[in-house]
Amino acid sequence: MFTRQNTALAALGLLGAMSLAQAADTPTDPQIAHIAYTAGTIDVEAAKQAIAKSKNKTVVAFAHDMVRDHEAVNKQALDLVKKLKVSPEDNDTSRALSQAATAERSKLSKLQGAAFDKAYVDNEVAYHKQVNGALQTLLIPSASNTELKGLLETGLKIFQGHEQHAAHVAAELR
Repeated sequence: MFTRQNTALAALGLLGAMSLAQAADTPTDPQIAHIAYTAGTIDVEAAKQAIAKSKNKTVVAFAHDMVRDHEAVNKQALDLVKKLKVSPEDNDTSRALSQAATAERSKLSKLQGAAFDKAYVDNEVAYHKQVNGALQTLLIPSASNTELKGLLETGLKIFQGHEQHAAHVAAELR
C-alpha cells in the first residue's frame, strides 16, 4: 500500500537532492509545468478511485475536494502554458511519479472498506507533504517565468490546505 508513497517520496526526494547537489541542472519551466501537472493528475486519479471504492462519507467528500481543486489548478496550468506557447516537457521525475501512481492504484484496488480508506488517506497526507516540499524547495525557486511561479505559489497554498485536511480525515479514521 505504500509503493506509490515510497516511490513518489523517492522521486520527490530526488527533486530535493537535485536542488542541493545540482543547482546548475535545476528543471526548466517546461519540465516544472509537466511535474506539477503530473502530480495534480495523479491526485485526481487517486481521488476518483476513492470515490468509486469508499463507502465512508468523509473520505468520499475529501476525494471530491481533491478532484475539484486539482482539476481547477491543472486547467489553470494548461491555460498558462497555452498562453505562453510553452510545451510541458516530460522528464524522469514526472515519469517516476506516474509509474509509482500506477503501482499504488493497483495496490489500493485490492483493498476494501476501512483498510482502503486508511491507506488512501494516509497516502494523501504523505503525498501532499512531499509535493508541497518539492514546490517550496525546488519547483517555485527554479521557475523563471513569473506567471508560472505565481501559479505554483497559489497551488502550494491550496495543497497545504489539502495536507491539513487529509491529516484531519486520517485522524478521524483512527
